[in-house]
Amino acid sequence: MRKIAALMAVAFAFSIPLSGCNTMKGAGQDVQKAGQKVENAAEKKN
Repeated sequence: MRKIAALMAVAFAFSIPLSGCNTMKGAGQDVQKAGQKVENAAEKKN
């Protein structure tokens, strides 16, 4: 029973940072898209 609890704790500990990486990747892509739109708008004004 202790082995199962230990495995569950290790799996949980590894799942948190991995999901955080996914979230940061998505946030980075959103910022990149917003920057591209600002750049496109600036080019249209010139």
